[in-house]
Amino acid sequence: MSQEQQVVIEERFAKVFNDQSFKERLSEKDYEKYFNAKKKFTFQKHDIIFEDGEIPKGIYVIESGAAKLSKSGAFGKDQILRFIKEGDLIGYRALLCGENFQAKAEAMTDIECTFLPSDVFMHLLEVDSQLSFVMLQKISYELGESSNTITFLAQKTVRERLAEILILLEQKLGTDPEGFIKISLTREEIANIIGTATESAIRLISEFKGDQLIEVDGRNIKILNHDKLMKLGHVVL
Repeated sequence: MSQEQQVVIEERFAKVFNDQSFKERLSEKDYEKYFNAKKKFTFQKHDIIFEDGEIPKGIYVIESGAAKLSKSGAFGKDQILRFIKEGDLIGYRALLCGENFQAKAEAMTDIECTFLPSDVFMHLLEVDSQLSFVMLQKISYELGESSNTITFLAQKTVRERLAEILILLEQKLGTDPEGFIKISLTREEIANIIGTATESAIRLISEFKGDQLIEVDGRNIKILNHDKLMKLGHVVL
């Protein structure tokens, strides 16, 4: 999916999932049920939002900050599945499937979010066709992301994977005023995402820096040459 299509889906969700929009579409009774049930939560960096295996109690809409979804493997090593940013919704897949959470959500920065209990969210899906439609779009988009991840890990070299993930992280999370990707990842986390050893990730990052593809400041990375990096990673946005 192109970046433009992704932005359109995100904008549609934001336009539908907010107090004013609900107030205009819902009955007075349903709106009061929603408004009185929602809560504001804050999480500090490294806080666990929910655990793998936990029973879903509701959904979370991220108002500010970033998080990651990960799952522990057979040997206890976490595999990062995807990153969550401002405007994203998490917790709904397990809820809709009627199963426990299949991944852990952890704050990567300080987070502010809105929590909506399970029964209220499910009721909104039943009575609000616009919300149901944008949720279908979000689910379809994330299914496409999962398919791309399978191809990403199966068919690309580690060097190509690193190039692509840097482009996608910048696209997903944005940059700070100095141009650095808006999240600082450890070398172990980067290695985890691209499916290689930490030592290999460190070496590749150093090579990218030497080739002037990226600038590195501690854990922070800035892309210097988007065209070369996209060509290297065979990335099409």
